[in-house]
Amino acid sequence: MQNTRRLVGKVGNNVRAVVVRRHRPDYQIVLYMGLLMLLGLVIMYAIGPQRANVLNNSYGTDFYTSTYFFMKQGVSLLFAIAAFVIMATLPYSFIRQNALKILFVGLGACLLLFVAGNILHMDTIAKCELGGTACRWFNLGPLGSIQPAEILKFGLLVYVAGFLGMRIKQGLVNDRDKTLIPLGALIGLATLFIIVIQKDMGTGLAMLAIMASMLMVGGVSKKVGAMLIVVGVVAGLLFVVTSPHRVERVTTFLAGDNSMTSGDADANYHINHAKIAIGSGGLDGVGIGNSVQATGYLPEAINDSVFAIMGETFGFIGLTIILLIFTALLLRLLRITDHLPDLWMKLAVAGVFGWLASHVILNVAAMIGVVPLTGVTLPLLSFGGTSMIFIAGALGLAFQLSRYTIHESTHKETNYENIGSRRGVGRTRYAGTRRN
Repeated sequence: MQNTRRLVGKVGNNVRAVVVRRHRPDYQIVLYMGLLMLLGLVIMYAIGPQRANVLNNSYGTDFYTSTYFFMKQGVSLLFAIAAFVIMATLPYSFIRQNALKILFVGLGACLLLFVAGNILHMDTIAKCELGGTACRWFNLGPLGSIQPAEILKFGLLVYVAGFLGMRIKQGLVNDRDKTLIPLGALIGLATLFIIVIQKDMGTGLAMLAIMASMLMVGGVSKKVGAMLIVVGVVAGLLFVVTSPHRVERVTTFLAGDNSMTSGDADANYHINHAKIAIGSGGLDGVGIGNSVQATGYLPEAINDSVFAIMGETFGFIGLTIILLIFTALLLRLLRITDHLPDLWMKLAVAGVFGWLASHVILNVAAMIGVVPLTGVTLPLLSFGGTSMIFIAGALGLAFQLSRYTIHESTHKETNYENIGSRRGVGRTRYAGTRRN
């Protein structure tokens, strides 16, 4: 592999070719991701036996052992680490060249799921919820399941990064006919599959956060940005009012604690017990293995509600540390975005930032009652496979691209002459005498 890349990037107000030496990647991404994965594994070990007892009692079986969820989480972590390594080592040029194919695979998988689940009602292939109307996973039997919406999100990430990068170089990022309408049609098609057909508002919001992050970094005008916000808000309201289960969630959220006194406590059961779990943890938590809410009181204790269980187990101090780790990881992604001269790279990492940030914000906000429940997982901590694997893969891509950052922020005018011969401004970060 070559040790240098001739990248076309926007530096200040100029688009110019920049020769960037391939250097040491940002290993802080690995550090923070590893810490989060380890914490997720610890919490699965702590509450796995309690969760197994609840399920065995509910279904009258002894299928779930005390280590079942710990072992399953361990397998998911292995797949996630494999995805990270693949995306960190597979040449980004290959991903870039095949972005449209990846997007088509995601769209095709969502279409196939719709046909198998909503039209043919093939329960052996499609896993559905909400009375069989929300089919979101392919059933893989003993291997578990896979959510095609995650493939679609990754496809959108790498394809839209290239599409917007090309429009930026052409000076057409705010052009209605050549940029906004084609991009709107693509996002509308993805929204149709994820939010309308699969009835997955949480995943849809994460997808829109990816697009919003790339558009913001891409430099859309304030007028266009305001218009997109208005369109998004109107579309969101339509998605809510046309779906009974979303109306119920929003109504429950607006009722707040009043539902406890209105005789409709069951409607707010989930969020009430999430708050009880966080409050019960106090300052330093009840300790590993002592969670009460994990014994069957808090729904989705190992999935969407794992933040609340961690609050009960590790307390306010533990939750603060977890949020600080997420914050540090997000700040590293922002730093990488700011120091990448190539437009595709910059937009791709910005999309990864939006992906991760949307999951963290939506999940934590739902658990503390700030927003309605969305069913979004907490990245690298929640029990499960598909979401963890694709987020780890996206972080692997960001890790690889961090090899091509430059010393100065690309928002500043920088002199890149003789980049390999001196240590001053323009020297690539981590560049040294040793060649990669």
